[in-house]
Amino acid sequence: MNIYNNLFQSFKSSYMLMIPLSIVFQSCFGSVAALYILMNKGSFMLLQLALCITVTMLYNAAILAQLKPNLVFRLLILSLVLNLLLLVTALI
Repeated sequence: MNIYNNLFQSFKSSYMLMIPLSIVFQSCFGSVAALYILMNKGSFMLLQLALCITVTMLYNAAILAQLKPNLVFRLLILSLVLNLLLLVTALI
């Protein structure tokens, strides 16, 4: 929990700087995951693609809705972890 708290304090202290940086990084990472999901053409391709797009857009919507930094940070972590898992499953 100490790592999470340190990352959150860093995110919160420079919140206005992290907003555009995290939107660009997270959107590009979600796009790469979507690309490899589409290249994989597995049986659950549409489900994986819908999940990837939903989580990525949920984070962007949280930023636009100006939600609390705690919730925004949790959505960022969720988006990055889920897109990473989808990317790994598409590559296997």
